[in-house]
Amino acid sequence: MSRSREPFISLALYHAFKQPLINPFFYLYLQGKVAGTEHIPKSGGFVVVSNHGSNFDPPLLSAAVLRPVAYMAKEELFEVPVLKNAIKLYGAYPVKRGAVDRTTIKAALAYLDQGWGVGIFLSGTRTPDGKVVDPKPGAALIAAKAQVPLLPVCLWGTHLIEQKGKKYPQSTPVTVRIGELISPPTSTKRSELDRVTDLCTTKINALHDLGR
Repeated sequence: MSRSREPFISLALYHAFKQPLINPFFYLYLQGKVAGTEHIPKSGGFVVVSNHGSNFDPPLLSAAVLRPVAYMAKEELFEVPVLKNAIKLYGAYPVKRGAVDRTTIKAALAYLDQGWGVGIFLSGTRTPDGKVVDPKPGAALIAAKAQVPLLPVCLWGTHLIEQKGKKYPQSTPVTVRIGELISPPTSTKRSELDRVTDLCTTKINALHDLGR
């Protein structure tokens, strides 16, 4: 039986991390704004699809959607005993460098079954201007297998947080815009996955064009 919400211990750790660390960084240092929180599912698993401009994106996005979001993390991190247990509680699951295999998909599906949100960057990597380019169908595939909705999210301005030659994150305005839920693909056929992936891309880039 699927859970309606993520495990209590993970939810508690999420708030323990968010309140004293992420919120001040986002709302004060980055002058953060969030729009569209009414679209966030209050229960059940869902796939968060977004653009990607910074290494700071996962915690900022998770804080903005008001629920813990599980993300892929490089498998080497899971070889460190203490760190492995900590990041698992925060919702990280391993992925081989440069590859999303069956094990990764299985892990994402397990988190969705536990009531988590699972976060996937559509481009698969950071882009210079923060817009989605060359989107991958992985998010649509996972949503199709789990039959959970996709939540399109745009992170505007995060691509300017990390700048070449700068040691510290830059205090640049950031806005997170959350779009309406998108129904999962009706099948795992490539044409259907591409259709939903293109729809997610269009919605996210349209949110990005709204600017600050």
